[in-house]
Amino acid sequence: MRTLRTQVCIAGGGPAGIMLGLLLARAGVEVVVLEKHADFFRDFRGDTVHPSTLDIIDALGLRESFDAIEHRPLDALDAVVNGVRVHAIDFRTLRGANRILTLMPQWDLLDLLADAARSEPSFTLVMGADVTDVLRAGSRVSGVQATTDAGTLRVDAALVVAADGRGSTLREAVGVVPAVTGVGIDVLWFRVPEPATRVPDTLAWLSGSGMLITIPRPGYFQCGLVVGKGTFGAIREDGIDAFRMRVARAAPPIASELGAVASFDDVKLLSVEINHLRRWWQPGLLFIGDAAHAMSPAFGVGINYAIQDAVAAARLLVPALGDGPAAIDRACAALQRRRALPTRAMQRIQQVVHRAIGRPRARILHNPPTRSERIVLRVAIPIARRLLPRLVGYGFRPERIESGDRPTLAA
Repeated sequence: MRTLRTQVCIAGGGPAGIMLGLLLARAGVEVVVLEKHADFFRDFRGDTVHPSTLDIIDALGLRESFDAIEHRPLDALDAVVNGVRVHAIDFRTLRGANRILTLMPQWDLLDLLADAARSEPSFTLVMGADVTDVLRAGSRVSGVQATTDAGTLRVDAALVVAADGRGSTLREAVGVVPAVTGVGIDVLWFRVPEPATRVPDTLAWLSGSGMLITIPRPGYFQCGLVVGKGTFGAIREDGIDAFRMRVARAAPPIASELGAVASFDDVKLLSVEINHLRRWWQPGLLFIGDAAHAMSPAFGVGINYAIQDAVAAARLLVPALGDGPAAIDRACAALQRRRALPTRAMQRIQQVVHRAIGRPRARILHNPPTRSERIVLRVAIPIARRLLPRLVGYGFRPERIESGDRPTLAA
């Protein structure tokens, strides 16, 4: 058995884990990150990088490298509702340097952060290390055990951070069960080539035929069809032709490209879930990101809330790690106090969105708005345009980093 000893061991190489590893290493903390896959390539991970995360990228001195990666900046988010284009969110109304949202494949973002972290002497990233269990010293978590191609790996640490996603192995290992919020939808992910006739950037198409998410990537669209929870089996039984027709009705401009979806092998089910832990930590163990609070795809905020967890965790942990177990536990408790309320507030807004899109018989999705509905929309849309850019771009209680040669973690 190979053994590593470190101050902090992070299970999971997603946005929360890699960002926390980078920040801790830049502060001189010894950190080991264990990622169970051999690379970061996952085709159905979130792509949206919000202004809050772009601010952090800037502060870390990584913007030039970020901009060198192919991505799609958007200064506004449109939706098409029953054939009517709605300019729902305009990030140009924000203050500050970053008044855009950008779409970048998550694997490219993770590679960027990991490459920056590898330049720090106190950072170690082990790919292909599948964490299977925790180690204990009395009642305290003192490390983890993982399987690798080279055999079993043991990592002893003053603190273990579970950043291993919504299906967290470490959560299961210590018997923690999240509180689950009922969500009545799932998403079927697939890709189609970008049509020859340019389609305006549109993140959502809503009508009586359904709701389709279209994320523009270089040369193709990553698409997500919103369906009722548990209905994928029936959709498969209806056949791939019926599926393609359903998508074409929802978003006619991409109908010509749906032949690229040859079979249901090209369709992946994302089971949408919102959950949260009532307690984010145990002695020697901290949960962050999706392991602490799984977000839905609504507004694409999952990456950004995970990264904000990491920034807040680094700020609280760096001064505590040298002061012993009690100080570390106090820092973990402080992190939950800081981040739980903003996260739950966003999850509640996502629930409202789910209830709205889960009403397929909503009249406005089948017919033009009535006179009274148009009056309501004239009042509601300007208000939403002022509030939504801030809500989506930064969320509740955004975390910041003060820029400089060695960025400091601002409160």
